[in-house]
Amino acid sequence: MARFRLLVLTMAVVALGLIGSPATAATTPAVTTGYAHTCTIPADGSLWCWGGNYTGALGDGTTTHRTTPGRVGTATDWVTIDAGFLHNCAVRTGGTLWCWGNNFRGQLGDGTTTTRNAPVQVGTATNWATVSAGDSHTCGVRTDGSLWCWGFNRSGQLGAGGYTETAPVRVGTASNWAKVTTGFAHTCALRTDGTLWCWGDSTTGQLGLGILNYRAAPEQVGTLTTWSSITAGYAFTCGTRTDGTLWCWGENGYGQLGQSGTFQTTPVRVGDAATWTRVTGNDNSACASRTDGSLWCWGNNMEAQLADGTTTNRYAPTRIGTATDWTGDFAIGYHGCGLRTGGALWCWGNNANGQLGDGTTTRRPAPQAVALPN
Repeated sequence: MARFRLLVLTMAVVALGLIGSPATAATTPAVTTGYAHTCTIPADGSLWCWGGNYTGALGDGTTTHRTTPGRVGTATDWVTIDAGFLHNCAVRTGGTLWCWGNNFRGQLGDGTTTTRNAPVQVGTATNWATVSAGDSHTCGVRTDGSLWCWGFNRSGQLGAGGYTETAPVRVGTASNWAKVTTGFAHTCALRTDGTLWCWGDSTTGQLGLGILNYRAAPEQVGTLTTWSSITAGYAFTCGTRTDGTLWCWGENGYGQLGQSGTFQTTPVRVGDAATWTRVTGNDNSACASRTDGSLWCWGNNMEAQLADGTTTNRYAPTRIGTATDWTGDFAIGYHGCGLRTGGALWCWGNNANGQLGDGTTTRRPAPQAVALPN
């Protein structure tokens, strides 16, 4: 959910490195976490998934759970991937988009509501750049800067179209979208000019517009042009700015805003650090990296997903160990996974369905290395 593996934007076009050109082969590994499963793309462009497979989210043609990584097909041209609640979408070299898993609300974008246990191509477009899979809706940006959404739309989270859309529908006419993130029932996106836009459910302030209501089309959050990364959790949102500051808003029952207190309807700064580089959130937890390579998490910790050795909720960013090589991708939900320098993958938290990939179903309160088969 948000869970598109968020790339840091410095200058919108350059930072994404995707808008205006077709997707290219993976140069750095990527990882994503769903409700009870994990998927990763290592540097060779192959795709691996493991954990709960109730609706075919592992993409291996079955609904059999896996406690160790299993390869999805034989392709070696996967570029980026994002996991929703029980589905995944990924972009391949050449800009094609593929989705699989739960499709009850049309979130796979293949024009049906049929669940798929192996990747199916979304339309015929070959210019997809990024994708974000939410709970029951999905959005993606194409290389021409256009934004498209599909799936469930009860709260206006698609920003266009009807109640449910089973195929991509364009959001407005703007052609300067750079990045999109999807939560449970809201969506936010960055434009190449550094502005931030949100729409959908805002009953706990998660749109950052100062309202407790709904919006069926994108509305700008404030007037700043310095937003650099953005992530949507279940009912909250966080973002970083080009000055290295971190901001959150929306629901705060578990401390997911990185501070104590009630919900916030507009962005509120998290602490006084100005070295944040990227943030990602899902469900009611969030994690962010700093320029020194450290990784920090906060919010709901009932499954030890904050990796601090406890199950205590945290109302302020709490550092994960002492490592300073968290320079790759990372994801968080009821379990977390992150990449260190060189592509080494580590996971922690809930493991009831084998989503940590260590061959067990034992919960881990600290990061454990995950090895892909040779």
